[in-house]
Amino acid sequence: MGAEAKLKQLGIALPPQSTPVANYVPSVRVGNLLFLSGHGPIRDGKVTTRGKLGKELSVEDGYKVAREVGLNLLASARTALGSLDKVKRVVKVLGMVASAEGFTDQPKVINGFSDLLVEVFGESGRHARSAVGMAELPMGIPVEIEMVLEVE
Repeated sequence: MGAEAKLKQLGIALPPQSTPVANYVPSVRVGNLLFLSGHGPIRDGKVTTRGKLGKELSVEDGYKVAREVGLNLLASARTALGSLDKVKRVVKVLGMVASAEGFTDQPKVINGFSDLLVEVFGESGRHARSAVGMAELPMGIPVEIEMVLEVE
């Protein structure tokens, strides 16, 4: 089953691609690789969640935000490719988590994103990954994620 059919089966509707908030583009394709810029929890040009993990937000909150960011990244990939069925493999993910001092569960937060990709792409959604803590992220967002895809 292709990724587009899987999204329908899961009842997942992707949001429209968000507009970049600075001087960059959402994605760049080089050969068979699609590099997606860092995305956050933004809908209709507005931040949906702010705060730091381990302070204002729990691991469960962060997991949900990471999943939301995943939907935004999938929307940008679909816009760039025309269809998510053109994704052959998720190659690399960098998950950044705004973390209060002493918070060390960044991997559990970014699992919200990784779990979504495996749901949509199956084994092709499994990827190399870094999940790191940051003192601050743009606009006070709690999670920013970028990824690299192998595409047709």
